[in-house]
Amino acid sequence: MTLTTKPVVKCSVSNCTYWGQNNLCHADSIIIDIDQHANRNYNSEFAAEFEHQDTARSASSTCCHTFQPKK
Repeated sequence: MTLTTKPVVKCSVSNCTYWGQNNLCHADSIIIDIDQHANRNYNSEFAAEFEHQDTARSASSTCCHTFQPKK
Protein backbone atom coordinates (compact mmCIF):
# COMPACT_ATOMS: atom_id res chain seq x y z
CA MET A 1 0.00 0.00 0.00
CA THR A 2 1.38 3.41 -0.96
CA LEU A 3 0.36 6.50 0.95
CA THR A 4 -0.37 9.51 -1.21
CA THR A 5 -0.70 12.01 1.62
CA LYS A 6 1.19 12.50 4.85
CA PRO A 7 -0.67 11.63 8.04
CA VAL A 8 -1.46 14.51 10.37
CA VAL A 9 0.86 14.24 13.38
CA LYS A 10 0.03 16.37 16.44
CA CYS A 11 2.77 17.14 18.93
CA SER A 12 2.97 19.27 22.09
CA VAL A 13 6.79 19.50 22.24
CA SER A 14 7.13 23.11 21.13
CA ASN A 15 10.93 23.23 21.36
CA CYS A 16 11.32 20.67 18.53
CA THR A 17 12.65 21.79 15.14
CA TYR A 18 9.67 20.14 13.42
CA TRP A 19 6.97 21.61 15.67
CA GLY A 20 4.65 23.98 13.84
CA GLN A 21 1.57 26.12 14.19
CA ASN A 22 -1.47 24.36 15.70
CA ASN A 23 0.82 21.67 17.21
CA LEU A 24 1.45 20.08 13.80
CA CYS A 25 4.64 18.11 13.15
CA HIS A 26 6.39 19.08 9.90
CA ALA A 27 8.98 16.28 9.76
CA ASP A 28 9.23 14.32 6.51
CA SER A 29 9.13 11.06 8.46
CA ILE A 30 8.54 10.07 12.08
CA ILE A 31 10.41 7.40 14.03
CA ILE A 32 8.82 6.00 17.18
CA ASP A 33 10.23 3.25 19.38
CA ILE A 34 9.49 1.66 22.74
CA ASP A 35 10.95 3.24 25.87
CA GLN A 36 13.31 0.28 26.28
CA HIS A 37 15.21 1.66 23.25
CA ALA A 38 14.93 5.33 24.25
CA ASN A 39 18.69 5.86 24.34
CA ARG A 40 19.44 4.41 20.91
CA ASN A 41 21.11 6.83 18.53
CA TYR A 42 19.16 6.77 15.26
CA ASN A 43 20.62 8.95 12.54
CA SER A 44 18.44 11.30 10.51
CA GLU A 45 18.25 8.81 7.62
CA PHE A 46 16.47 6.18 9.77
CA ALA A 47 18.56 3.46 8.13
CA ALA A 48 19.07 -0.21 8.92
CA GLU A 49 19.35 0.20 12.70
CA PHE A 50 15.56 0.65 12.84
CA GLU A 51 14.73 -2.74 11.35
CA HIS A 52 13.73 -4.38 14.65
CA GLN A 53 10.11 -4.96 15.68
CA ASP A 54 8.72 -4.56 19.18
CA THR A 55 5.36 -4.59 20.94
CA ALA A 56 4.15 -1.73 23.13
CA ARG A 57 1.73 -2.33 25.98
CA SER A 58 0.36 1.21 25.76
CA ALA A 59 1.04 4.60 24.18
CA SER A 60 2.81 5.72 27.34
CA SER A 61 5.51 3.10 26.77
CA THR A 62 6.62 4.62 23.46
CA CYS A 63 8.89 7.51 22.56
CA CYS A 64 9.53 9.70 19.53
CA HIS A 65 13.07 9.70 18.11
CA THR A 66 12.26 12.36 15.50
CA PHE A 67 12.66 15.14 18.09
CA GLN A 68 15.42 17.64 17.38
CA PRO A 69 15.73 20.71 19.64
CA LYS A 70 15.23 24.09 18.00
CA LYS A 71 18.44 26.05 17.59
